[in-house]
Amino acid sequence: MWADDRGSVTIEAALSLATLIIVAAGIVAGIATMAAYIAAIDIAGAAARAHAIGVDYESARADITVSEQAGLVTVQVKLPAAIGTAEATATYPVEFR
Repeated sequence: MWADDRGSVTIEAALSLATLIIVAAGIVAGIATMAAYIAAIDIAGAAARAHAIGVDYESARADITVSEQAGLVTVQVKLPAAIGTAEATATYPVEFR
């Protein structure tokens, strides 16, 4: 070891604190991304049900794509998330109008 170890505790504490902050930010971003995914699933289901009964559904923060084929409404939703984009798909049978 070196004859003088002064300052080594400060450096170790700074590195440990930086690592802790990065891990905490990753955890928060992961939770926010999961919340966005759950919101995308909810928006997709609501949009599919609304379109199946003939009502337009709009979301200010999501990109919604609706297609209808063989009596089924399929909705794809893309929602910006903290890490990437949350995507969800929902299918619902068309109600008789």
